[in-house]
Amino acid sequence: MRSGILAFVAGVWLLQQQALLPDLAWAWGLPLLATAYWLPRHQLLGAIRRGLLLGTLFGAGFLFAAAVAGQRMQDALPPAWEGVDIVLSGVVANLPVKTEHGQRFEFDVEQVITPGAQVPHHIQLNTYTTAFNGKPLPNAPRVLAGERWRFTVRLRRPHANANPHVFDLEAWFLERNLRAIGNVRDSADNRRLRVFVLRPGYAVEAVREAIALRIDRVLAGDSYAGVLKALVIGDQSAIPPVQWALYQRTGITHLISISGLHVTMLSGLAFALVYWLWRRSVRLTLRLPARRAAVLAGAFTALLYVLLAGFAVPAQRTLYMLLVVAVALWSGRVIAPTRVLLWALLVVVLLDPWAVLAAGFWLSFGAVAAMLFATTARVGKPHWLRAWLATQWAVTLALAPVLLLLFGQLSLVSPLANAFAIPLVSFGVTPLALAGSVPGMDWLLYAAHWLMAGCVWVLDWLARLPLALWQQPEPGAAAIMLALLGVLWLLLPRGFPARWVGALLILPALLTPAPHPAPGALLVTVLDVGQGLAVLVRTAHHALLFDTGPRYTAESDSGSRIIVPYLRGEGVTRLDGLIVSHDDNDHSGGALSVLREVPAGWLASSLPATHPALSAGVRSLRCVAGQHWQWDGVNFAVLHPTQASYDNASLKDNNRGCVLKVAAAGGSALLSADIEARDEAELLASVPEQLPATLLVAPHHGSRTSSTPDFVATVHPVITVFTVGYRNRFGHPRGDIVARYAGQGSRLLRSDSDGAVEVNFVPGQAPSVAAWRQTRQRYWQAGMR
Repeated sequence: MRSGILAFVAGVWLLQQQALLPDLAWAWGLPLLATAYWLPRHQLLGAIRRGLLLGTLFGAGFLFAAAVAGQRMQDALPPAWEGVDIVLSGVVANLPVKTEHGQRFEFDVEQVITPGAQVPHHIQLNTYTTAFNGKPLPNAPRVLAGERWRFTVRLRRPHANANPHVFDLEAWFLERNLRAIGNVRDSADNRRLRVFVLRPGYAVEAVREAIALRIDRVLAGDSYAGVLKALVIGDQSAIPPVQWALYQRTGITHLISISGLHVTMLSGLAFALVYWLWRRSVRLTLRLPARRAAVLAGAFTALLYVLLAGFAVPAQRTLYMLLVVAVALWSGRVIAPTRVLLWALLVVVLLDPWAVLAAGFWLSFGAVAAMLFATTARVGKPHWLRAWLATQWAVTLALAPVLLLLFGQLSLVSPLANAFAIPLVSFGVTPLALAGSVPGMDWLLYAAHWLMAGCVWVLDWLARLPLALWQQPEPGAAAIMLALLGVLWLLLPRGFPARWVGALLILPALLTPAPHPAPGALLVTVLDVGQGLAVLVRTAHHALLFDTGPRYTAESDSGSRIIVPYLRGEGVTRLDGLIVSHDDNDHSGGALSVLREVPAGWLASSLPATHPALSAGVRSLRCVAGQHWQWDGVNFAVLHPTQASYDNASLKDNNRGCVLKVAAAGGSALLSADIEARDEAELLASVPEQLPATLLVAPHHGSRTSSTPDFVATVHPVITVFTVGYRNRFGHPRGDIVARYAGQGSRLLRSDSDGAVEVNFVPGQAPSVAAWRQTRQRYWQAGMR
């Protein structure tokens, strides 16, 4: 049965890697395989029978996930209803998240009032208190969990940026069953229909919201109020990026959520307390044995806490394991720990087939599996301290390959940080924060915050140690498999021969070399940052980033969300140069985040002296036409702006944007930022011989203010990339501009439909183009390409 569960889960995982959903008619083959298993034993060898059973369960997992996915994919927003005003009513389905300009929340649609409109049953909405121009919106609603509202909304399909090594937000939307994303329009018809809809799920969300509001009120403005909210109700939205960076660097992010350790701790406390009290009452003991009463209390406590957590995967896993243990204790049976883990694994996947796409799924189950492998079937009972250290060693070692694969980095101070933080957070901060959530217990929240502040002080000291964080390119599949085998080998009991071989098997994953172009070659990656620009240019031994994409909110930008994870995944640990073309947010918004995380040799820009990126401690200079250099046989030249443009106060930022030409033996690239027609004319007059290029990143995202006929004809690009946001409000790229490039015979790509675009220039070869949405197709991207 254990191998059967693993086969079923493997089938579910394989389905989530598919570009298209399979025909469910294949399900008719499963009964045939199952029937073959039940043939008389002498007619089939045991291994074949077992293989048939595992194959049947693998296929069952694959087709089960396909059926669930197909059903969910059918509940979609038709393209014809994107960007159209729709009137509907429904219920605020979760704890609303406060954003920079309003609120974000999930919404259960009960009625679509607009005639003929088709809307999915579960959507995500945003409210705004101000318009794009900063003007206040008088009808902006403030919603609470469980309220019924009538809204006028504009929706779009759940499209997100698509880049290698970056979190797949579209998959997350699918897992959360968010089949449309949209905004609440500023309308006088928006109104609350009912203060609260009494349903179990909404009641839980209302309790979570009440606790969140209480913590916000008591700890208003305190640094770690967001952490306490995460520990009590699983809401991590208020934790600032600077704190997340510290927790990642020290390897304790699993503690800054309602993890399995917290759930087990609370359940165990409830079990022990009820058991102790129950045994002291003869009357109660005669009605129900103390052990069974304690089991019920522990299971109920775990369920309540997991519901408070928003039913996150790590908490689910622990809940199901505790429920299996509770059933065993109730019945008096002894169940092997590995069986408990596998049954929990099966339940999680049955309830949520997309859980296998979450990093937390693999980290949480992997950690428990490592602990069981390292501690079960051992001779003798070790000292508690030795057992604790052995457990920490097993978890750290087992998760290292997974962390390198998922994040391209590994905290080397994690064992020390966890040895200190686990008992403090699990047995100090969390219980105090939970108790402090009860009205009248404000002082407990203050105590929890004080303890967390002390914990962070120690973590900050650890994070500053040399080599606190190991970063490298993401290892390949073969290296990861070898590393996992090496981990198992190292965790074998003492005395097992040649355990040192395990360390050798881990080395390939730790020594994965960063991919580099050959000398004289050029690799250009146009990242998908939405309505903005970020381009990584690499030669054999150098890397340059051109623009850094937009800032989305005060706490989020494309630098931290897209560029830095991509650089880590590619093994780019240092930028030799950074060019920020101009001050517009969609080009400079991520600069500070990039400079905080990745060392840079210099920063060239046309930014004003007050821009915060210029105070990041990096040597800065103006980009001026005529600057040029060579890296590894590849020539770089700045074509625009002129020195005189900095003295012309009447120029817009776009007209002062940096333009970079990169030329190699295998082709060239022209990065033109947001220049407009006047700047194109200036380039045509001053450096026409420099303009022809193999690859052109279209000026100003394909706006009509740029890409004049003369400019397009002179550049005559073989490949043109438009960097645009999905259904952007500017209408970029304009249809006539697209037609102009197509008329030149250029191959056209768009970041919103193709994702990140990588162009590889190799001497003596035609340039090769790889678009991320094409090279990594998944079924949930259907209609997004």
